Amino acid sequence: MIPPLCFITDAAAPLPIVDQAEQAARGGAKWVQLRHKTLNDAEFADLARAIAARLDPLGAKLIVNDRVEIARALGCFGVHVGQSDGDPAAIRARIGPDAVLGLSIETQTQLAAIPRDCVTYLGVGPVRATASKPDHASPLGFDGLASIARAISLPSMAIGGLTSVDVADVRRAGCAGIAVVSAISRAAQPDRAARDFLDQWSDT
Repeated sequence: MIPPLCFITDAAAPLPIVDQAEQAARGGAKWVQLRHKTLNDAEFADLARAIAARLDPLGAKLIVNDRVEIARALGCFGVHVGQSDGDPAAIRARIGPDAVLGLSIETQTQLAAIPRDCVTYLGVGPVRATASKPDHASPLGFDGLASIARAISLPSMAIGGLTSVDVADVRRAGCAGIAVVSAISRAAQPDRAARDFLDQWSDT
């Protein structure tokens, strides 16, 4: 089951990544995705281990962004990949049948290329322009988000410039959850920010 909130780590935020992850989990985020584009594999693996050690006692799960072989070697709960990160079917074969596999979707035309019985969920966006990923595709808006989420049976998680006030629109678009970076990582109290997303989700 896809949780309503996935926190994605922010390498540029003042708060250390391990602390970001723990605070988000303390606020109720059940999935934490480790995204860091500049660390080498050894550094990334060490960071993933440190985050997992913080998440496990809180009942939260670690998703690794892009680094398929690290996710496989560490036995991570899941991996999330983008459109340029390889064939989802080949990635599924590498990580096995039980791991969660997320795939980024930026346009409705990309849906046709998703292999059957392979991907667990879609990360759909960006809904809005966002500084946390400068190379993002053109923003979809909520209408574009809805057109993708409703065109496929796979659960969708909205991403891109979203705050807790957007939760109702995300749910109306047909998404199973929301993925958040800076609205949690750069909040004065990240745990409370995460809790606010979940409170909004419960109230809509």
